Amino acid sequence: MTNNDILRRLRFILKLNDNDLLTIMELGSLVVEKSDVNAWLKREGSDGYREMKDKELASFLNGLITYKRGRHDGKEPVSETILTNNLILKKIKIALRLTSEDIVDVFKAIDKRITVSEIGAFLRKPSHAKYRDFNGQYMRNLLYGLQTKGLNESTKAS
Repeated sequence: MTNNDILRRLRFILKLNDNDLLTIMELGSLVVEKSDVNAWLKREGSDGYREMKDKELASFLNGLITYKRGRHDGKEPVSETILTNNLILKKIKIALRLTSEDIVDVFKAIDKRITVSEIGAFLRKPSHAKYRDFNGQYMRNLLYGLQTKGLNESTKAS
């Protein structure tokens, strides 16, 4: 799953328009033009398509956390230059105020079984013995589950 796919799906799930995306990117300390957003939202192979870099998606996710939860006291989060699905999961979990049980329910909504302990393994540091990769299929299922279940049921986000 590409960064562009993740952005498109989150935009659809959260019902964000282009101006919302620009605001969120700015909250993530990255100023972009509407043309950048339009290029990221195009399908691969389309005229004007541009691949979204990890740092750009990280800025979006950091901005989404601020957009949904408000500014956090202290230093601004730094956008990672290399993203993993595990890190994307953490940022989505924080932004949407999801608990591990909420994530289990999201997967249940699409008839996929996952346990709280598996979620914990995905959220651990890579150096931890119990760490597990949150592979692309899990990411697709998470986003599909959020779309299917609906944010009103699955999150406490405002």
